[in-house]
Amino acid sequence: MKTKFAATALILATGLIAGTPALAGVAREQVKAELTEAIRTGDMPAPGNRGLMLNEVYPGRYPAKQVQPGLTREQVKAELAQAIRTGDMPAVGHRGLKLNELYPSRYPAKQVQASLTPEQVKAELAEAIRTGDFMVAGEIGGKCNELHPEMHPAV
Repeated sequence: MKTKFAATALILATGLIAGTPALAGVAREQVKAELTEAIRTGDMPAPGNRGLMLNEVYPGRYPAKQVQPGLTREQVKAELAQAIRTGDMPAVGHRGLKLNELYPSRYPAKQVQASLTPEQVKAELAEAIRTGDFMVAGEIGGKCNELHPEMHPAV
């Protein structure tokens, strides 16, 4: 009974979310297929268990998750050696600073990305204004062309 309640709640929430611009392109069939897959695998919130999924609370009832292959030992060693060489490692006791940021003279200089010319910046700005591909002030995470599609031509 609790599983049916969770499934019903998920369906209702999906219906409410589907009206948002971010999910407007998602087909109803795709949402149903994703819900069916979530129910089959137990990848749904377990009622009364903060943050746990059904497959975590009842692992014997659902198929085991596929384990993604990790890095090999040699790859990890190579990444560590590269980080040590470039100083791209956290400095102990310096709240998120890396060694190459604290002691830049001890490590090779980072490559500088080529910057845009003023003309390129102006052209990109004009294109963003034309297509509405910019964040609207005062809106929560919305671009102008998403919030006001009638104001901008289809791209």
